[in-house]
Formats: sequence, C-alpha cells, structure tokens
Amino acid sequence: MLCSLLAVTVVTAAVLYVLYRWLIPAAVRSSGWLALLWHVVILERLLNIMTGSTRPQRMLKAVQKNATKGDPESVISAIDYYCRHKEWAMNVGDEKGLILDSVLTEVNPSTALELGTYCGYSTVRIARLLSPGSKLITVEFNPDFAAVARQIIAYAGLQDKVTVVEGPSGDLIPKMKERFGIKSFDFVFLDHWKDRYVPDTKLLEDCGLLRKGTVLLADNVICPGAPEYLKYVKNSAHYESQYYKSNLEYTKVEDGLEKSVFLG
Repeated sequence: MLCSLLAVTVVTAAVLYVLYRWLIPAAVRSSGWLALLWHVVILERLLNIMTGSTRPQRMLKAVQKNATKGDPESVISAIDYYCRHKEWAMNVGDEKGLILDSVLTEVNPSTALELGTYCGYSTVRIARLLSPGSKLITVEFNPDFAAVARQIIAYAGLQDKVTVVEGPSGDLIPKMKERFGIKSFDFVFLDHWKDRYVPDTKLLEDCGLLRKGTVLLADNVICPGAPEYLKYVKNSAHYESQYYKSNLEYTKVEDGLEKSVFLG
C-alpha cells in the first residue's frame, strides 16, 4: 500500500514537473498567483513527502554543501543558485536583494528589525552589511523555520550580530524595549504575513519604536501583495514613501519593495 502510494506520488510529481517545465506557456509561468500555487501549494508539498524534509531544511543542506563557512556572500550565492536552479523559495531573492542592500547601506542602521526570518536568507543579507556594534533582531513565528535560520546565520558567521526571536510579531513588538533595551529602530524590514504589515507598523508606532527618520522597507507589496499597507503608508502624513519596482524572487512576475521614511 505504502509503495503504491509512493509510486503514485512520484509519477504525479514527474508529470506536473514536465507540464510546468515544457508544456505550460511562459506567459502562464509569469502569472503571480499560478507561480505561487505551483511552488508553494503543489511542488513544495510533493517534495516534502518525497524527501521527508522541508524546503528550509533542503536549503540548509545546499548551503552546507556549496557555501564556505564564515563567508556570508557564499551563503547568499548558494541559496540563490539553489532557488533559481533547484527549488524556488520565497525569500527576497537576488534581484530585490540588491535593492535591500542599497537601502540598508544608505541607512547604515545601528538597530534593525526584521519581521519574517524564514530560512535566514534576508537576515544574512542585512547582517553582513551592518557596522560593528550594530544589532539585528529578527522575528519568526514558525519554530522550525527559526531553527534552520539559526544554523544558516551561524554558517555565515553572523550569529553575534543577530538575535532570532520566535513567536507572533504582535506579541513580541510591545516587549522589544524591555527585553532587548531598544529605544527605537533605525531600519525595519517587513517580510512576514502580508496582513500583519499594517497592524505591526501601527504597533511599532504606538510602542515608540520608530523615530523620526526610521526607514521601513516592505517586501512583496505587489505579489502576493499588501494593498492595505500601501494605502496606509502612502496616505499617512507620518510617512514619505517610494516604490521600487522589481520581480518576485527568481521569477519574471512583477513585484516590488516599498520604502517608507517615518516623519514622526
């Protein structure tokens, strides 16, 4: 029975792969919702069953196999290669990653907050550019993702710059000042559940964790999309916002980042 189920799963996965790789037109592969449906709902679940592992665990193995320990750039390159050629993953990616790098370099924060760690890819991108003595706190709801992220961050040699915190962002944000001695953040990267962008931004405001000049950078504002967040920051007198057009990680689907400067 088990062998039959496994055989059906393998054949189904092979058929779906052939359909997607060769028979589905490029125009369909450039559709945001179809890309997410394929990668997140179908392919990831099939690979999890077939390999007995999760996507973050497979990415960790790719890092351990192909990256140089203590070299953040090689860790980033290993994940980018894996996601472009082996298995797609929803981290900020190489194209939007350059925008993240540029904004981060411009801000040069001493205190930074990331909402949504996932496997630690963007965490590594951010931490590698921080000045000595700077602090990055990254929040991840899923403990299994956080466990993988810690290993990837440590493999990159950046564990001393990063604190990974597990739990719901709505519960953790009000505790930031007391728990970590943070007065305010210079930079905030939003890359978690899109329906949390607005409530967590308002929570950061209410808790006094944003100062005049704090830069918020939000990922995936077009795909999957964060329309309520865009409406909020673009129409609020407290923010000056700018959109950076790009593509959804490792695809040709339109996506972008929204940079918002808190005006107080």
